[in-house]
Amino acid sequence: MTAPDGPESIHFITCPACGQAVDCRNLGDVFHHEEPGHEPLPERASEPPLAFIEPMLPTLVDAPPEGDGWIHEVKFDGYRTQLVIDGGEVRAYTRNGHDWTNEYRPIVEAAASLSCRRAIIDGEVVLQDQHGRCDFGGLRSAITRAPESLVFMAFDLLHHDGTNVRPLAIEQRRERLEELVGGFDAGASIHFSQDVRGGGEAFFQAVEQMGLEGIVSKKRGSRYHSGRARNWLKTKAWAHDEFVVVGTEATPGEPVSALLARETKDGLEYVGGAAVTLPADIRDLFYAVVEQLERRKPLPNMPKAKKARWIEPKMRVSVRYLKGSDKLRHASLIDVVELAGIRRRS
Repeated sequence: MTAPDGPESIHFITCPACGQAVDCRNLGDVFHHEEPGHEPLPERASEPPLAFIEPMLPTLVDAPPEGDGWIHEVKFDGYRTQLVIDGGEVRAYTRNGHDWTNEYRPIVEAAASLSCRRAIIDGEVVLQDQHGRCDFGGLRSAITRAPESLVFMAFDLLHHDGTNVRPLAIEQRRERLEELVGGFDAGASIHFSQDVRGGGEAFFQAVEQMGLEGIVSKKRGSRYHSGRARNWLKTKAWAHDEFVVVGTEATPGEPVSALLARETKDGLEYVGGAAVTLPADIRDLFYAVVEQLERRKPLPNMPKAKKARWIEPKMRVSVRYLKGSDKLRHASLIDVVELAGIRRRS
């Protein structure tokens, strides 16, 4: 099948002697035009500029796949990012294709020094704590205040020096990527994401015990396809705990959120919101209690929220949430477990 022509401009070369735009499609293999005394034309740009490619997205599952037909990586808790290296220019794009080159300047500069002419690398920008775990809560602040502390975890290669490598097997793409990124250097801005072959359940348990977010499992031999796919599966590590309800907040088009706090020796500490996705009977109880406990002002040290409805801290709930952060993420209510100091029977 014949490949379509790229943008019209890629077929023209400017003669350095006279400035004439020469259509190289009419030159064959001869890189000069018939003008006396003119030097040969520079090598023509036969490839269109590299651009952002819609990323491949994993499907959420309850447990990692079994068998040796999968490789498994740590699921990084950061911002999905794509590095596009095209000659002397490097761009960084978010998951949705927004240009964040300026936000990730140290990473972009590191990518420019990689031993390749052209490449598209898929990965995740993270902020790591002193133990090497991802600090999602501090990531946004680090982008503006300390971008040199950011690390790009490279986990896939989509293009390499003129070749679209997406049709290659995941193992082949990652082998090329590891060679490109090089060995581990703790001080580097770009790291290669290591993997394990098989043993998904054991790997997931190890990741869970470390307090990390989860794992991503990738089917061996699979190609890179943009969009949601079942050749990539993500298994998240969930935690369950009890928190005190300090208010509710309603956002149009979304479930009502319960605003929650944890008890500390210094009082209540706000931890975030959790979706009120309770069974009908418990949900009715929850809202009835909210009505009875309503107060005009928030408790001390609570966030500013114009749409919040604040209540007295006399209702305790069970919550399911994603591991890996001090603040609640992807949280939902499981049950109402205590009212005014009295435990409920489930």
